[in-house]
Amino acid sequence: MLCEITNEIKKAQNGDKDAMAYLVEENQGLIWSIVKRFAGRGYDIEDIYQIGAMGFVKSIRNFDLSFDVKLTTYAVPYIIGEIKRFLRDDGPIKVSRSLKDLYRKIKELQKEYITKVGREPTMRRNCKNTKNL
Repeated sequence: MLCEITNEIKKAQNGDKDAMAYLVEENQGLIWSIVKRFAGRGYDIEDIYQIGAMGFVKSIRNFDLSFDVKLTTYAVPYIIGEIKRFLRDDGPIKVSRSLKDLYRKIKELQKEYITKVGREPTMRRNCKNTKNL
């Protein structure tokens, strides 16, 4: 069985579409188990499955048979990564990762401020000469 899978991986990496389809079909359970984690996020579960299957195909293309690891173990991060990338980038407005990181930092600082001061931060200045503000 292991030898058969290895042969199918080699064929798929060399462009054999039937071998690629066979590997995807044989690993539908793995893909579905990951896809179910992302259900309920406003997307059709079948669409998320397709994205997960694309991640699985990428893992096959990049898999090195000399690795001492199973394809399924190697594929999990690819599948999750593709799905997360889709969910992150599929909004009507594309927001860069650096801006998202900055937003997370601001939220953390806001929580710290609330814990320390006991209220939400405001835009009001604490200056003596604030007549014109």
